[in-house]
Amino acid sequence: QVQLVESGGGLVQAGGSLRLSCAASISIFSINVMGWYRQAPGKQRELVALITVGGSTNYADSVKGRFTISRDNAKNTVYLQMNSLRPEDTAVYSCNARRGLEGYWGQGTQVTVDS
Repeated sequence: QVQLVESGGGLVQAGGSLRLSCAASISIFSINVMGWYRQAPGKQRELVALITVGGSTNYADSVKGRFTISRDNAKNTVYLQMNSLRPEDTAVYSCNARRGLEGYWGQGTQVTVDS
């Protein structure tokens, strides 16, 4: 089992920044892929960004150039730095970990961008 705890969400003005954190209960060296997803009201959950154990990253087109995913192996934590936030970024952001055939989710953190 892998427990994931997110933090860092909140209310921010458009154009502002937030940094989300996802702390894992085990060494993230043993997790193949970690990612951030988001779900806005009335919409399907979508991939925001992911990072592999080797450090490769992938981003949704809508966040490229604004968001950065990174990892701190010593802290077993993955971050999502979000800059130039827009009202359409408002959603519940959830951390995901894929370990072999198993997937795990955090509880989610609300990000609200006020115009």
